Amino acid sequence: MILDTLTNAAKYAGLKDGLSEGFGFLDHPGVAELEDGRYEILGDTVFAIVERNQGRKIEDGKLEAHRKYVDIQFIISGDESMGWTPRDELSLSEGYDETRDLEFFGDAARSVVKVPPGSFAVFLPTDAHLPGVGEGPIHKVVVKVAVN
Repeated sequence: MILDTLTNAAKYAGLKDGLSEGFGFLDHPGVAELEDGRYEILGDTVFAIVERNQGRKIEDGKLEAHRKYVDIQFIISGDESMGWTPRDELSLSEGYDETRDLEFFGDAARSVVKVPPGSFAVFLPTDAHLPGVGEGPIHKVVVKVAVN
């Protein structure tokens, strides 16, 4: 997991092909005004999902992980915290949904970190995460970057 602000995103762009394009999308003027939905950046290789949700209590969510994509979760506004645990420390998942590239775990998060507006968290396939923890509305963009 990486936690930082968008002003430092260039430091991480070389870690994985597609991250630079994802950070470029997030840094584009007007991203905060986009409607909810999916936005293609490089087809299925890099795309963004803009969403507005209500925050939830940590006990109302489950750790999740992805196998095919890296997540860049960028907070535009709202009070969001995210749980994190190394995937290899978790017990068996509730099953992997290949179509959605998503699996859930019943374990509690090892740590919870606040991700303030203007900040992002990067989750690799080795990171299980529990997004959406907070109170009130949360406006964010999740950029998905294909692993291969």
